[in-house]
Amino acid sequence: MNIIDRRLNPSGKSLANRQRFLRRARAQIMKSVREASGGRSITDIAGGERVSIPMDGLREPSFHRSAKGGTRDHVLPGNRDYVEGDTIPKPEQGEDGDGGPDGSPDGGGEDDFHFILSRDEFLDIFLEDLELPDLVKRNIAKSESFIPARAGWSVTGSPSNLNLVRTMRNSLSRRIALKRPKSDEMKELEDKIRALEESGDDPELLSELRLLFDQMLTKSRRVPYIDPVDVRYNRFEQLPKPVTQAVMFCLMDVSGSMTEHMKDLAKRFFMLLYLFLNRRYKHVDIVFIRHTHEAREVDEDTFFYSTETGGTVVSTALTEMKRIIKARYSPTDWNIYAAQASDGDNTSSDNATSAALLEHDLLPLAQYFAYIEVGAEYKDWLGRETDLWRTYKVVAKPGGNLAMRKVRVRSQIFPVFRELFSREGVNAIL
Repeated sequence: MNIIDRRLNPSGKSLANRQRFLRRARAQIMKSVREASGGRSITDIAGGERVSIPMDGLREPSFHRSAKGGTRDHVLPGNRDYVEGDTIPKPEQGEDGDGGPDGSPDGGGEDDFHFILSRDEFLDIFLEDLELPDLVKRNIAKSESFIPARAGWSVTGSPSNLNLVRTMRNSLSRRIALKRPKSDEMKELEDKIRALEESGDDPELLSELRLLFDQMLTKSRRVPYIDPVDVRYNRFEQLPKPVTQAVMFCLMDVSGSMTEHMKDLAKRFFMLLYLFLNRRYKHVDIVFIRHTHEAREVDEDTFFYSTETGGTVVSTALTEMKRIIKARYSPTDWNIYAAQASDGDNTSSDNATSAALLEHDLLPLAQYFAYIEVGAEYKDWLGRETDLWRTYKVVAKPGGNLAMRKVRVRSQIFPVFRELFSREGVNAIL
């Protein structure tokens, strides 16, 4: 969101104060959006929002004479009680109407400033500082836009593309080659002819000089200063602009140990991730993988709304992700990201396999891997480490590309999501 104020500096205000005011107002709006987004449902995230800003945050600073302190010598119009030289007693607290415990005696005041953000405005503010970390350009596979690049000169083109330097260089070369008389030489000859005419000496020399001047004048007219053959225009070619490609793998545990509350948290996180990717990036493939004791790639509807369940073997989802990367997404061409949601339960014999797959096969290929562990709302489980959390904790290294977070209530989804994908949050994690 950009706030542009094109008003001129009014009397008593400065540009620096105005810029600070705009930054403060923008921070108030972003704070209101963050607070509002934490209490709304995922189904309503794409809608607008009513935002309020305290009135104190809308007052723009200005220079004015202080109403308190100092020595004042003046009498207000209409005064009946005092004359010049009298000392006016200081009013008691609460009598001047500036506020106090009792407030305004007539009940007046100002409410917070309220306004409605549209859907696009709300999403722009909410997703403003979110990004896929370490996104780099791979081989060009798609091109959706072109950028102009210099490609020499042309004899035709728009006047705005006229190359003056090249045109004048061609003109000078042509005039030198055709021996076009110089203006200084013609002026010097003209001065000699004028001097002979005034003196009347040597009529024969005067005739020769006049003939020579006529020849030079004729040749200068035949050889113009700038000819159409001299003109050159800057030429541009439209080159394809590289498009950064990325794929996001969404891995969700739907086994029997995942309660409806846990599945709801996982789905809300992935819905928010899906909205973020589709809003900010045009060429990001999203691969959905559901797993119980078996894993398979599914479409969007099946991923979010299927009701099948079963046992828990996490390595099956990691193996399926590895298979899809090998088949369709070469790491030399694609930026690879993954987000996994689970309750942390896993078959004990599968922990070592999952750790080996993640450490040796997936993390070296991925730009970023986010693990979200969902838990029961009524249990204080944040201090307890599950089997999968301990397994991934061994794999996670300081400065690595594996980030781990826990969520147990809906209000934690938005803060955790921002920690995982905001610029400041990613830098703090990595």
